[in-house]
Amino acid sequence: MSDTETVALAFSGGLDTTVCVPLLKEEYGYDDVIGVTVDVGQPEEEFEEAYETAEALGLEHYVVDATEEFAEVCMDAVGANADYEGYPLGTALARPVIANAILDVAEEHDCTGLAHGCTGKGNDQLRFEAVWRGTDMEVIAPVREMGLTREWEIEYADEKDLPVEAGDGGTWSIDTNLWSRSIEGGELEDPGYVPPEEIYEWTSQPSDETELVEIEFEAGVPVAVDGEAMEPVALIEHLNELAGSYGVGRSDLMEDRILGLKVRENYEHPAATTLLAAHEALEGLVLTKDERDFKQTVDEEWSQQAYEGLLDSPLMDSLDAFLMQSNAKVTGTVTIKFEGGQARPVARESEYAVYSEQAASFNTETVMGIEQADATGVAKYHGFQARLARDAEKRAKPDPEDE
Repeated sequence: MSDTETVALAFSGGLDTTVCVPLLKEEYGYDDVIGVTVDVGQPEEEFEEAYETAEALGLEHYVVDATEEFAEVCMDAVGANADYEGYPLGTALARPVIANAILDVAEEHDCTGLAHGCTGKGNDQLRFEAVWRGTDMEVIAPVREMGLTREWEIEYADEKDLPVEAGDGGTWSIDTNLWSRSIEGGELEDPGYVPPEEIYEWTSQPSDETELVEIEFEAGVPVAVDGEAMEPVALIEHLNELAGSYGVGRSDLMEDRILGLKVRENYEHPAATTLLAAHEALEGLVLTKDERDFKQTVDEEWSQQAYEGLLDSPLMDSLDAFLMQSNAKVTGTVTIKFEGGQARPVARESEYAVYSEQAASFNTETVMGIEQADATGVAKYHGFQARLARDAEKRAKPDPEDE
């Protein structure tokens, strides 16, 4: 039992967070519970559900708009070419933003506890708590700590006459934000099950239709589409709709969670797919090979830290510093072709291009005073150690036929 009085609950209005409201009072001794819903680009109907459920519960409820903060994190992810096991990060990027917004509300209302409705099997519990455990507030996870099952929650909700519809939120478990839409659960848990087209909302089935779109970057950040300047939220929403209409941005994969579980996940991420492809194409034009090779290591580590919800770690400070420096030259435009469900870079331009058409041309004899024949010496040394190694092997192991 807790001696504290008020707890802030990450509240969605779904089954898990709804049953948490009375449990926090009955099982954890809190006098007051406040619900906090954070807007990171969810559909309007999710907020309506949260409003209606909170009202029916008599719950003090706050909605925080964090879409701009989340969009900035998404732009950071573009600069890091961030993905996890082949798909753009979405939910992982949103959770620390949500956790920080809830923490702000909790501090404003002098709360002494923070609670979420995550289970003990998923990633989100860790992402929330990576933020919250840096405070003096008690962190509570009723579903995990009490070992609750969905069946128990449904029975409890019925017993308490809680405002949930039989605890059934639909066939699929869906999480949506500005950057991605994840679909899991139901028959999708079977790796051999072929998903029906009905699971997709953001993306149309890929067709033979094509379209060219030009994306402009400044210091690694996308700032305009087809010459029209846009703020991050509007730019992402625009590309989600446009790229999604060409079937761009679908992922179906087996994902390795932080705790070691392997799960089947389906995602939609049209804007993310487009922007990541464009950014990497522009990097290929303006960065040296050494920069690109080293940055790939930084990108991978940034993505892993982000996947684990550790956006505020000391390591991320160092990674961000490198990314800011390397992205300073990622300024220019990239033309993307939407085709067959793909966002394919087909042209790129930048004043920082590490490229010389004259040097690359087969019709040019000399380049900056260097003649083709000058490469002969390089060619003689290329592979020299490998040839020495093979000769040594032959000397150490004589041919049996020579004995």
